[in-house]
Amino acid sequence: MEIKEERSSDEAQQFLPSSQLDSLGEPQFTSIQKIANEPKLEFSLACKDLVAATRDRKLNTFIQVSVVHPAEHILTRYSSTEIVEGTKDPLFLTGVTFPPEYPIYEETKIKLTVYDVKDKCQDTVRTSVLPDHKEPRADVGRSFLGCATFRVGDLVKSKEQQLTLTLRTSDGGKTVGTIEVNLVKMGELEEGETDHITADTQDQKCALVRECTATEGISGKDNLPSLNAVLRNPVCKLYRFPTSDNKWMRIREQMAETTLSFHVPKELINLHIKEDMRRNQELKDLGELAPHWDNMRKSVIAHCDQMLSMYQDTLAELGKHTGSSFKSSCSKGEKTLEFIPINLHLQRMHVHSPRLKDALYDVITVGAPAAHFQGFKNGGLRKLLSKFEAERRNTGYQCIYYSPENTAKAKEVLSNINHLQPLISSHADLLLSSASQRSPDSLKNSLKMLSEKTELFVHAFKDQLVRSALLALYTARPGCVLKKPAVSRNSAEEGADAQHQEHPSQIKRQDSIPHHSEYDEEEWDRVWANVAKSLNCLIAMVDRLLEKDNINNIKEGENEPSAADCKALHTGGDWYEQLYPLVITLKDCMGEVVTRAKQSMAFVLLQELACGLPQCLMLTLRRDIVFSQALAGLVCGFVIKLHTGLHDQGFLQQLHTVGLLVQYEGLLSTYSEEAGMLEDMAVGISDLQKVMFKVIEAKSEDFLPIITGRREHYIIEVQLPAKMFELLPQEIKEGKLLRMYPVLFNVGINEQQTLAERFGDTTLQENINQENLELLKEYYKLFTEKMPPDCLPHFQEQNDLKGLLESLHQNIQAKKRKNVEIMWLAATICRKLNGVRFTCCKSAKDRTSMSVTLEQCSILRDEHQLHKDFFIRALDCMRREGCRIENVLKNVKCRKYAFNMIQLMAFPKYYRPPEGTYGKADT
Repeated sequence: MEIKEERSSDEAQQFLPSSQLDSLGEPQFTSIQKIANEPKLEFSLACKDLVAATRDRKLNTFIQVSVVHPAEHILTRYSSTEIVEGTKDPLFLTGVTFPPEYPIYEETKIKLTVYDVKDKCQDTVRTSVLPDHKEPRADVGRSFLGCATFRVGDLVKSKEQQLTLTLRTSDGGKTVGTIEVNLVKMGELEEGETDHITADTQDQKCALVRECTATEGISGKDNLPSLNAVLRNPVCKLYRFPTSDNKWMRIREQMAETTLSFHVPKELINLHIKEDMRRNQELKDLGELAPHWDNMRKSVIAHCDQMLSMYQDTLAELGKHTGSSFKSSCSKGEKTLEFIPINLHLQRMHVHSPRLKDALYDVITVGAPAAHFQGFKNGGLRKLLSKFEAERRNTGYQCIYYSPENTAKAKEVLSNINHLQPLISSHADLLLSSASQRSPDSLKNSLKMLSEKTELFVHAFKDQLVRSALLALYTARPGCVLKKPAVSRNSAEEGADAQHQEHPSQIKRQDSIPHHSEYDEEEWDRVWANVAKSLNCLIAMVDRLLEKDNINNIKEGENEPSAADCKALHTGGDWYEQLYPLVITLKDCMGEVVTRAKQSMAFVLLQELACGLPQCLMLTLRRDIVFSQALAGLVCGFVIKLHTGLHDQGFLQQLHTVGLLVQYEGLLSTYSEEAGMLEDMAVGISDLQKVMFKVIEAKSEDFLPIITGRREHYIIEVQLPAKMFELLPQEIKEGKLLRMYPVLFNVGINEQQTLAERFGDTTLQENINQENLELLKEYYKLFTEKMPPDCLPHFQEQNDLKGLLESLHQNIQAKKRKNVEIMWLAATICRKLNGVRFTCCKSAKDRTSMSVTLEQCSILRDEHQLHKDFFIRALDCMRREGCRIENVLKNVKCRKYAFNMIQLMAFPKYYRPPEGTYGKADT
């Protein structure tokens, strides 16, 4: 008989080829009745009277579950239970679940094989493929005890819904005990006290775990359409733990990857391409420049075109990607996937307690946003940007230096132009349309909209930067000679009067072209003031027309006009003809402003690029990569939080009144490459402050978010179905932009952090934590000023938050080594403020798993009365049999956390995995 290897969880939904599925679906096989989205079959296992190989040996046993499909004689390894130590009557608290998609029928046979584990450290991976009739090698650390087989139909049709099977050695001769198989209905747990199983579970390390991949728990019936658009390949585990009053609590642990891992980066790259193409065209539209500046422009455009081509190639490669919707940790260094976040997943814990309200706890787990392909030899973005800015200040003799604030302002002006000009033009056309229809109300509304947009347009150019850039551009034209050398040193610290100094090569030019007359600085004021004057003339004319129309209406009511009066009234009152010349004048004035402003701001951007080629573009690329990874995680977190908070009016009010707190927990060390990753991550998360969200009603079945805007100014439009959209407050439904408040707290916990603390430098971590503490305090201040006290959940009080913030402040100031108290405090504050939680390490696989499981068990202890004697057992259970070990398997095809004993000696106590779950992972 052929043996198949057990599949990883992300492959679990593709169990058999479609041809086999078709053949299995024929009437000769009897389907099992099931509820939609519920597992097809679940059962629990227990053994009795097991016989050890030697009389004095205590058994440490687990059961391996295999499936024989009725259409073929192939044995497929499916799952295993946990190891139960030191008893001949083990009660296995890990159940077996077959998800809705699994092709299992009444005719299907299930084989149960019992093994005795001699050494958990050497019992490497219980999914290794071994013929069932052979005993594992001694070096594997386990020995074969016996096996039993049953038909699924016998179990589901049994009166007691239970089977007792005789466990025999593989030759079928010797009896070595019995196996009890109990049918379990999804969600049903035993009632009553926990005392009746205390004796059986005394030496066992885990509580009840059942495995499923149904989507019901994660998405819920109401949220299915919109959440199914962003969540994929869910994995679910079910536990039961005793509470301090000896009642059972039920915990459903869930994990799902998201389509946003690829959707958001592709949308972003597409926007980058459009933005860069527009910038390149603006540089070309600068007009004629002197040779020095023209050569500079050609060089910049050449480099920009090269980078543009790289973005286009990356987008094309991502368009070819099919299959899994997450990037594994093994792929973090792949160039084609560098914009994709590493191992992005939703991790959810749903708690059902006997006396407390059900609660959900979500954490987004993702690898630290960082440019792994580009490497960290010279550090990360935080250091690289600082160094680049210092160097750029000293290259003023080659080009004009503009501060980062002014280059950002130039981009904003260009963006405003591109946004407002077409709006003003369309409103002006609407005004003429209203005039042609002689509709007073429509005319008033059109004029109001036109006035508002035009005033915004005029206001955008009331900036000294535009004036100084126009002068700088004038000096760069062919044949320009100024009486004073004048090229702007246009930094935020220097006044406008010190903005005109030309570098030596441009002070005197000996061109044959006659030089221009001296630049008239007031000309720009006149140009953009003409727009306001044109608008005022238009407003005055509309007022006159409406006033005259009102007078004529009064006269018509008093006297019946003659035919001659009607003709005179009609010809004298042609609104369209009287407004048309004024609208054309407004458009012409606006066009002149746009041309000059665009050229001047494009000239500022030319200086920014020219001062730092090619480093400037490479840093932009690196920042785009890091931001893309960070934004994908943020969008996922926002969508999940919005769905879970739709019925929480306090949260929705907080969302549009204050904004959303987004707290990142970093576990990176400040040593070697991880210090560079932390620098990248800090900048990427800080850049998220400039992202705004808007919730819109979906107009189709496509619920994926829509991204608009430009670098440093993105708007994410999250789509909701009509029924869910109606639940939102009016402010959000009207399109109010929602602010994000991202904060990052990092504490390195591995052996590299030990080196950094003893021989290196931890200043980076200390500075990041201090800076983000101030941001967190700022958010809390806004929260207390704008929100009523009763908006917090019932178990939270204002005093709690004040005390937690003070404690966090003290712990950050203490500079204690590996002070994980910082992480626990920051996470607690985030949850109390209705925030979104993130946990990150290098690949969100090993250290992240330790942190997430510790957080879940701490919540069970602190908020849901987990029995104190079961805290470590619950922790070991989640780490050994829970969703996070499935995450490791998805990433490296091995159920081993990538730690060794020496590394773990440096870890804080509660961040160490249970024995037998770590070691070298062969990827």
